[in-house]
Amino acid sequence: MSAQTSSIPRRVWGGTGLLIAGRLYGSLCTFVVLYVLAHHLPAEAFGRYTFYLAVFVLLDTLADFGTGSIAVQRTAHDANAVPEVLAATRRIRLGMGAIGFVLAGGGALVLGESGAWWIVLASLYPLTHVFELSLTVFKNRISWSMPVLVRAIATSASLAFVLTLVQLGDREPAHMLLATALGSTLGNGLLWWACRKHLPTRAAERIPLAEMFRAALPLGVASLCQQAYFYIDNLFVRAWCGPEELGHYNIAVRVLSILIMAALYATQAAMPWLVREHHAGRLGASVVKLAQPLFALAGFGCGLLAPWTETLLSLFGERFAGAGPTLRWLLGAVTAIYAGAALMTALVAAGRSRSILAVAATALLVNVIANFALVPRLGIEGAGIATLATESFVVVAGLVLLRRARIDVFGGARAVAWLGGPLGFAFGWWMSAQLPVS
Repeated sequence: MSAQTSSIPRRVWGGTGLLIAGRLYGSLCTFVVLYVLAHHLPAEAFGRYTFYLAVFVLLDTLADFGTGSIAVQRTAHDANAVPEVLAATRRIRLGMGAIGFVLAGGGALVLGESGAWWIVLASLYPLTHVFELSLTVFKNRISWSMPVLVRAIATSASLAFVLTLVQLGDREPAHMLLATALGSTLGNGLLWWACRKHLPTRAAERIPLAEMFRAALPLGVASLCQQAYFYIDNLFVRAWCGPEELGHYNIAVRVLSILIMAALYATQAAMPWLVREHHAGRLGASVVKLAQPLFALAGFGCGLLAPWTETLLSLFGERFAGAGPTLRWLLGAVTAIYAGAALMTALVAAGRSRSILAVAATALLVNVIANFALVPRLGIEGAGIATLATESFVVVAGLVLLRRARIDVFGGARAVAWLGGPLGFAFGWWMSAQLPVS
């Protein structure tokens, strides 16, 4: 393995900045929707809306089923393979999206959910992720300006559709869900339209679909497990605490989703670079260079927020302030995610798909056991503790598996620097607690 290291390309940070800017705008739109609906819908209806938002995240993951990562993994260092890889991965997405449609739409009908047929219509939207795969050519170039613009348009459309229903006096959460899905559908269509002229023009040679599916399978199942352990607490909270508490919990989770975006987008932007670094024998040093500063900064930032969680959540209404202790546990989980996301991306770049699957499946088991043990006794705070335990496990497992794969993430001062996250969290909390603010 090469002892040399390479600097992180400027495009990685530029792409990360664009993705964060786009996500901030998207999150602003989402928070406007949640704020308006939290005051417009009855508490139980708002809880059901947030529940189905979580379900649709799982549908997105099922439709992707690892194909986005596999497409980059197979083409970042071999642009000639783009037509064949895209043709095969699109067919996989179409099939998995159809399965998701049957599960979600059929489940709504079988369970007799309010507005079930509207949920069925909304469940068609993940099929349009087939068009989204065209983004692979932009991912490989680490060029994100066009995709971010299109996503901003889609989010704006979802916001406009929901606000229109509110203005019309609509109070059915299933209608709000369909309005949100329509904006996402528009975005996927626009992405294909914008990408089509950048795709290779030659016809794709036929490659065995089964071989591509086997390559994507571990990542696809792992992604489902990752999303499941992130959202399965919705089932426990809804069952033991009720829809109203679920709405409070999901607002805290939304704050978490905002705070982790730098971790998700930095690793997403860096993925093609890490693939190339792996082929050059420099993956260990490169992932450390990316992960450790982000981990320490995330810990410090989350520590600064920790004393003020009730104040932050009360912006949505005084009734949400009760989720403040839960959000404090989730801030610990945010810190862990900044390390875990980079470590998992390194395993993907190294082609360690089975390792990713093993971590995700075990993490799901940890999360289910923790939720089952804690939610009945501690309510939504127990769900927050379960999330922190799960994300901490992912970090430890990632470090161990990279070491077993002979990818050095501990050499020299690297081992001590992994303490930056928890130490930064403690220091940030101490500093914030000293502020002379009543």
